[in-house]
Amino acid sequence: MLPIYSVRRSPIHGNGVFATRKLPAGVRVIQYRGKVVTHEEADALYDGSVESGHTFLFTLNPHYIVDANRRGNAARWINHSCDPNCEAVIVEDPHGNSARDRIFIETLRPVARGEELTYDYGITLEVRHTARLKKLWGCLCGSPDCTGTLLRPKTPATRRARNGG
Repeated sequence: MLPIYSVRRSPIHGNGVFATRKLPAGVRVIQYRGKVVTHEEADALYDGSVESGHTFLFTLNPHYIVDANRRGNAARWINHSCDPNCEAVIVEDPHGNSARDRIFIETLRPVARGEELTYDYGITLEVRHTARLKKLWGCLCGSPDCTGTLLRPKTPATRRARNGG
């Protein structure tokens, strides 16, 4: 049986992950894998900088981050979209060990064969979202609803009601 996704060049950005067959809503496509590190370890490794505009770091919970730069899999190539067809779902460890929580990417709606898989990264930075940072974290999804940035507004009243990674 064919895998349900493949990695190839993306019209959105760099590499992307594409459905190799029609997928219904609610399909668990892939686990987002990488080395699990504390927030402090990630800051030390990557300078704690918000200036890169690119990351394979995924916040798992208040204590840990999944670093797909190390031991990452194809999930790290799933691009952001302001109108995503997938969502990131965090599954807590049944024994309460937050270092063993997991992240899965699941379809939100039916996905056509050949369609690029995307989710809303939902990035919120603690610093002020200046025009320069919004541009640095610019969105290239091409959706008619594109916000122009991967950064999610910090104030609850202006946040879009969409789950993200």
